[in-house]
Amino acid sequence: MPLYNALLEHQKLCRSSFHTPGHKSSGIIDPELLKLDLTELPDTDALFEASGAILKCEKNLAEIFGAERTLISAGGCSLAIMAMIRLAAQNGSKLICGRNIHRSAVNAMALLGIDPIWVLPKSDGYFTGRIDADDIRKALSENNDVCGCYITSPTYYGEISDIESISKACREYDVPLLVDNAHGSHFKLLKRDIHPLTLGASMTACSIHKTLPVLTGGALLNIADSRFTDGAKEAMSLFASTSPSYPIMASIDLCANYIRHGGTDEYRQLEPIVANIKNTASELGIVQPEGFCDPLRVSVSTSSIGISGEAAGEFFRSRGVEPEMTDSENAVFICTPFNTAEDFYRLKNSIISLGGLEKDYIRKKSGTISLPQIAMPIRDALLSKSEFVPADKAVGRIAADTACPCPPGIPVYMPGEIIEDTAELNDAVKVVAVQ
Repeated sequence: MPLYNALLEHQKLCRSSFHTPGHKSSGIIDPELLKLDLTELPDTDALFEASGAILKCEKNLAEIFGAERTLISAGGCSLAIMAMIRLAAQNGSKLICGRNIHRSAVNAMALLGIDPIWVLPKSDGYFTGRIDADDIRKALSENNDVCGCYITSPTYYGEISDIESISKACREYDVPLLVDNAHGSHFKLLKRDIHPLTLGASMTACSIHKTLPVLTGGALLNIADSRFTDGAKEAMSLFASTSPSYPIMASIDLCANYIRHGGTDEYRQLEPIVANIKNTASELGIVQPEGFCDPLRVSVSTSSIGISGEAAGEFFRSRGVEPEMTDSENAVFICTPFNTAEDFYRLKNSIISLGGLEKDYIRKKSGTISLPQIAMPIRDALLSKSEFVPADKAVGRIAADTACPCPPGIPVYMPGEIIEDTAELNDAVKVVAVQ
């Protein structure tokens, strides 16, 4: 039982969880839930033909999030993203996209035959960066045949784009704004409601298991624009399993009840605790994302004090703290009310002790990101016959997959683009095979 035993062994480490899922294995979700692993029955309703309990649950969620319609996903935020793009695609085959896009969105565009029009985030050189409203307005003015605008906010590092200004620009051109809000489901519960739907987005894909007390795989598609409510279930079922998990769906229902009965207060009470940890990092000279960011996420550039993200990750784990993610330069910690006082004590003191580590990293000066030349549509490249070649042999070839040096970063290449430089890539690269 290798997987089962691996999970048990990790549990024995008793590390403070600053990673997903949001419930932190705290017991907030009733263990009895696992006994409810049922299927579509006359009295349990069916997700894609919801008319009973599931429909009532979705209506409750729509009321909480201020949506015209909310759909449950037991297939993660990827399923919600794909359904969201499918709904927009009925109005065209071009989509304005922030370049810091999730792989599932790339796959959806390939399957649906949608061509992206890329907009690069504005970055400070340490983190991914935000999508600028002026850049979106420029793209809209230059392309009058797009079916929508798709951005990621917040980013993996917690950076929040100006959704109000971007949604205003989209409304001026009568183009729906689609927001990958995977890491911002809890924004609805904060002292200031900054959920993208509240700020004008047409649709949001929300991975509620990441920051709310829901089993892994629980997500929502929130729809504010009534033009996209009809056919929403059909759009989601196009990509979904016909056997959705009832425990996952039930945990979403329990989460809705939690929000209605005190959950919002718990999230708001957490904000000053996390702010204190962020202030501590700033006082130590550790760089964090600039501007408006997720109040409940701690993202630190350990490279700014000469320590690689990998070394910092090992240090944090040695102190009983498990980060959400570390890359070559940064570390990310997701905080929820289900972290304990001991968890926050460990995190704060680990950050304070970080400066005592031996310096092992010299930051490279970040260059200007430019978009590669497109040789073929994403769909053609992703579905073409392909092969793997060493990175140094890939220059001049056509990428057959997304190439990204770290999961939350900006892809160096997208499928169909000509590879010009592989300095950031260490592994073999998937390219379109020579015919």
